[in-house]
Amino acid sequence: MKIELAGHYDSRKLLKTMWPSVLMMLTTSLYSIIDGWFVSNYAGKTALAAINLVSPIIMIAASLGLVVGAGGTALVSKTLGEGHLQKASHIFSQLIEFTIIGGILFSILGFIFAEEIVFHCKASGLLLYNSIFYFRCMMTSLTAFMLQMAFHSLFMTAEKPQMGMILSWISCATNIVLDTVLVAWMDWGLAGAAYATIISQLIGGLYPIIYFLSPRNTARLKLQPVRWQFRTIIQTCTNGLSEFVGNIAFSIASICYNLQLLRYCGEDGVAAFGVLMYISFFFSSVFIGFNITISPLIGFNYGAQNYTELKSLLRKCIILTTGIGIAIALFSELLRFPLAGLFVGYNPPLMQLTTHAFRIYMPCFALVGFNMFVSAFFTSLGNGLISAFAAFMRSIVFEISSVFLLPIYLGTDGIWWSACVAEGLSCITAISLLITFKTRYRY
Repeated sequence: MKIELAGHYDSRKLLKTMWPSVLMMLTTSLYSIIDGWFVSNYAGKTALAAINLVSPIIMIAASLGLVVGAGGTALVSKTLGEGHLQKASHIFSQLIEFTIIGGILFSILGFIFAEEIVFHCKASGLLLYNSIFYFRCMMTSLTAFMLQMAFHSLFMTAEKPQMGMILSWISCATNIVLDTVLVAWMDWGLAGAAYATIISQLIGGLYPIIYFLSPRNTARLKLQPVRWQFRTIIQTCTNGLSEFVGNIAFSIASICYNLQLLRYCGEDGVAAFGVLMYISFFFSSVFIGFNITISPLIGFNYGAQNYTELKSLLRKCIILTTGIGIAIALFSELLRFPLAGLFVGYNPPLMQLTTHAFRIYMPCFALVGFNMFVSAFFTSLGNGLISAFAAFMRSIVFEISSVFLLPIYLGTDGIWWSACVAEGLSCITAISLLITFKTRYRY
């Protein structure tokens, strides 16, 4: 099926269009899941906790890729909708150059100041040593990781989502093979998992550069030398502000979860939360892939002033994200024992803690998809500030407040309940925003 931004999208066509991006993101999410499984089962819970402690910090450092992907998709797709193909390629090229330069800078700073950064996670002993080592390893491939995150969205804008899906399969397969060899067979533990991830990220981040520079590139977008226009950079960063705020907020919230769990449960709590995050990221990837698909469609139709199609897309997306979210919440409850057992089945007390956390935490997914879509919807319309406000309220105000307040009354269970409380309040906020801006954007 050929992917085109123009034209009417009924529910069937929308589902057929979204599956390459959804599969791409599901496959990409397997990076962390595979590493977590190998590390937990072959290196132990301390190594698993080390990855979980520094992963939020790595995601903060890599947020520039999300900004370029989300903000750039909105800007480039709107430009394509206005009929300016050459200008769209210029914007695309400038944003990729910006990502490379920013990635190299962040990599150098992260590598140099790794000890100071990780020290604030309150780890000690072997956990601290492992955390610093893994963080430094990830800084070496940070630029490629940023590019990978940016291209996830831009592949759809270039009408090449199948290429992103295939590339994610290749990268994931590489990661699986290397984890098997380095972690399981050669017993390199945390180091083997780090090296496997680095090589996989290099493949996923650098190949698109080669393709979009190639004369054989058949996509609508081309990489070419361009003169920078800082207005484009500012506009992209503004459009992508919500993804930046959302990712930073999610990472900060994860750090707060870890701090509270270290306080209430110790290392086991961090390990259990890590399992929740692996499964949650896998489920969230469905909605991320969906938003990658829908964002350029919304931006294109808004740029073309096709408000009838814009309204139709909004209605279908609300129904789909809500239905999928409820299905995921039910699925996670039915399979919480086998899912937890994949990671910590070797440790009965940790297994019990993890399955208990599953039952309380995972129902939040009934609302996660809708809340994520509303934020992406306003980004696609070019209103990054409103989108950022929704993301800020969801993760900073609602979730972090819940993480620190609920345990006072509910103990450890209060930490696990925080996500459900935050998503419920975020849903109310999202509905209010849709109603408030309905007349302005004519949807």
